[in-house]
Order: sequence, then C-alpha cells, then structure tokens
Amino acid sequence: MEKQIFELLTEKRQKDELALLDAYNQKTEKFGLTLTEQEAKELIVRRNESLKKYGRVEFGRGILDKIVYNFCDSQYVSQDNYLAVLTRLQDIFYHFKNESQDKMTDDELLNFMRQQFESVCFGDLDYLEDTCLERFAKAVREGYQGFTESGGFDEYESLSEEKRWDDELYQSVLRELFWE
Repeated sequence: MEKQIFELLTEKRQKDELALLDAYNQKTEKFGLTLTEQEAKELIVRRNESLKKYGRVEFGRGILDKIVYNFCDSQYVSQDNYLAVLTRLQDIFYHFKNESQDKMTDDELLNFMRQQFESVCFGDLDYLEDTCLERFAKAVREGYQGFTESGGFDEYESLSEEKRWDDELYQSVLRELFWE
C-alpha cells in the first residue's frame, strides 16, 4: 500500500515537473535552449538517481528550476550540451549540499557554482566539482561563513591556491610595450 502511494505521488510529481519544463522552455528558448519531453523525462530520472545516490529528499519543486534559471544564460551552455550540463549540475549540487553539511542555502551554493562556472572554470564542470567546490566545501566544513553575507558571490578568490591576475604585472607590461 505504501509503495503504491509513493509511486502515485512520484508519478504526479513527474507530470507536474514536465509541465514546469514547458514553462522553462518558454523562458530559455530566448537563449537558444530547449528540452524535448524525452530529455525532460531523462533529466527527472537522473535527478531521482542522484537524490538516491546522495541520500537526499526534496519537497516541493526541488532544485531543477533554480539550476535552469541560474545557468540558462551561461556562455558555456549551448543546445548541444544543455541536457548533459543540467544533469551534471544537479548531481554536483546534491553532492556538495552533502559535502558542505547543508550549512549553505540552495541559493548560496548555486550562486557560488554559477560564478565559478563562468569566471574561474570557463565552463569546465570537472574543475568546478573537483577544485572550486571541493575547496569551498572544505572551508565551509571547517567553519568558514563568509558566504552568508555575500550570498555565495565573490567567495572563491580567498580559497584559490592558483595565482590568477596580477594587476601590477599587467600594468608594467603595458608600460613596457606602449610607453617606453
């Protein structure tokens, strides 16, 4: 009996989500991104697998709509990789909700993910997952809370171990090239 109720609820939720994905398509098509019904179903199946894998439960609409809206205008997401990127992002999201011991809100984590995806990772999901988010989650587990004030924005630079941009060096080279 319980299994039947769970299956009915799951079936209803999936129907509701497919209707939502139609609404997503209306908003994302201006970025050249749409999901077919089959792709939407695959995304939902993969989400359910990810939830099970990470031992998570979602109530309400879940995280997929926020992932779609946060990443649909990314310069690194195209129609060719849209389904794969969404699938991977939701898996990464659930993984790092666990890794950060749920100390961040969904929005804080998504803001961090999006900003690093665009500016540090240049669309590389492996770098996002294996480097940026690993460092961030480790810092959060160790008590770092700076993200609460910033909402997850502009947090990585203090955690980065790589030297990125040296403004003084850049200015020096410009002077050498153009003024000397």
